[in-house]
Amino acid sequence: MSAPHVVVVGGGLAGLSAAVACQDAGVRVTLLEARARLGGATWSARMRGLTVDNGQHVFMRCCVAYRGFLERLGVADRVLLQRRLAVPVLTPGGPASWIRRAPLPAPAQLAPSLLRFAPLAFAERLRAAVTVRRLGALDPDDRALDGERLGDWLRANGESERSIDCFWDLLIRPTLNLSARDASLALAVKVLKTGFLTEADGADIGYAEVPLQELHAEPAEAILRRGGGEVRVRSRVSEIEPATAARGPVLRVGAERIEADAVIVAVPHADAASLLPAGGKLDPSGLEALGVSPILNLHVVFERAITDLPFFAALGSPLQWVFDRTRAAGPPRGQYLAVSLSASDEYEGHSLEELRARFLPAFEALLPAARGVRVLDFFATREPAATFRQAPGTRALRPGPDVGLPGLNLAGAWTDTGWPATMEGAVRSGQAAARAALASCTRHRRSACPS
Repeated sequence: MSAPHVVVVGGGLAGLSAAVACQDAGVRVTLLEARARLGGATWSARMRGLTVDNGQHVFMRCCVAYRGFLERLGVADRVLLQRRLAVPVLTPGGPASWIRRAPLPAPAQLAPSLLRFAPLAFAERLRAAVTVRRLGALDPDDRALDGERLGDWLRANGESERSIDCFWDLLIRPTLNLSARDASLALAVKVLKTGFLTEADGADIGYAEVPLQELHAEPAEAILRRGGGEVRVRSRVSEIEPATAARGPVLRVGAERIEADAVIVAVPHADAASLLPAGGKLDPSGLEALGVSPILNLHVVFERAITDLPFFAALGSPLQWVFDRTRAAGPPRGQYLAVSLSASDEYEGHSLEELRARFLPAFEALLPAARGVRVLDFFATREPAATFRQAPGTRALRPGPDVGLPGLNLAGAWTDTGWPATMEGAVRSGQAAARAALASCTRHRRSACPS
């Protein structure tokens, strides 16, 4: 009997991790991606003389599934992981503050830098330290917490509006792609406890030193092809027929029918809602209710270097997080800085000239070395549906891998991984879906055997 056949629909991190896990287990894998490239929400392209990532994706030391996936791909040496958390925070006209990890056990490791955090008054720093301890007592799996906004909880616990904007938003907005005022309390607790309050080194920051295409898509595709898997781009699945007693699910790609023992659907939630066959336990309207939250990325090439920081966060500025991507992107000259603007709803519809007028003066306000330096290029990439909207009430809407149909499973950072919509969540979802698909293959093969 030939090896079971698993078809993975979607070539993002969830789909790639699912496909590699299935192939490692000895099944035959076909990966179908509708677009012309793999990578999903972590893609790279050649633009205007640069190799540009669609956005700056970071991870933390606590992201063990993602880091393990990098090891499996053989690319762990292509990322930088801080030996000890150190985040410079710049404000216009003021000295840099730092969020640093001290050589202390969790959760005390951040206390020294928090007590010196200049954007807050000393009383606000003390209050924040107390609030951190209170957050540490909450359980992120308490579903009641998902009915509450973090901002409301912070106010009820004595946090000032300035503290919410200058400290809590700095931690929450880039991880949940939503402001601290609006984010789910449960997801915020998950981020804070896992990253900052459980292990002292959990929040050490890592990021790619090469274009994302070289980190995820290319090595994963190479592994699949070497193992006999089939990888097909520009292959949009239009329909999935559910399994019957005689066969597994069937997919339609154009006029082609592809039979499988199991299917993993690893596409954005809005696409999954329209692709899943009827008869399962999922309500498509529930997936649509997850909503979306955008990310805007700005790409700026200065004629010469204006900062020697590899990255920094900004307060009192329209800039949020800025990364030096000169080495990875390879501009002919100058310094290339990538700006990541999470929860960027306010900039939807803004023209490039409007963005330029808004953000270039912000560089000069933060970095004196930028004043008078010619800008060689300025452009934007937009991800209008970068993540689901991680607001209160979403926990109940996030399904697990089982959709209630034989041989059909879900993956994606939007599924119920217990994590927010991050690269870690995507990999965890892919691995969970792979386990479910492999178990489904075993059941299907047993039921197909004559008694």
